[in-house]
Amino acid sequence: MRKALLLFLLFSARPVFAQTAPEGIWQGYDGEWRHVSSQLLALAEATPEEKFSWRPAPGARSTSEVYMHIAIADFYLLSVTGHRMPPELTLEKEKSVTSKAEVIDWLKRSLDAVKQAHLTVTPKDLQRKVHIEDRDATVDGMYLRIIVHANEHMGQLVAYARMTGVTPPWSKNQ
Repeated sequence: MRKALLLFLLFSARPVFAQTAPEGIWQGYDGEWRHVSSQLLALAEATPEEKFSWRPAPGARSTSEVYMHIAIADFYLLSVTGHRMPPELTLEKEKSVTSKAEVIDWLKRSLDAVKQAHLTVTPKDLQRKVHIEDRDATVDGMYLRIIVHANEHMGQLVAYARMTGVTPPWSKNQ
């Protein structure tokens, strides 16, 4: 009986294993960055303009504020590694940039800035020491923080989307 159950579980799970992994998965930092970037952009583009002002509760970030928070953080964390922040990008933009088009423009700029910066960094430069807030870190640690931060807020934005009736584009066929 146990053997039959094991065989049933093995063969019934086979289609799950046969699915193709999304682009970028298991392809190192650059592949994972492409993956989260494409999901963030696809979700932002699938979200109707009127949902960008939605927030789950008073005091919580709105949809547009989460996207702008990601963009500002990307540029800020890159600045710690030596890249310049756009001079017009200030913390106030998190609340003042609210239109879908402008939010997506900033998001694209930040995602591309991270991509381009990481493509040019050398293994030696990844070990370079940097200082952020109250601690020492490495350039590699900053890139890890950037990708973890993006994925953290990706999860938040998926929850926001589902609460407002928006289905993430990559999950429509699942």
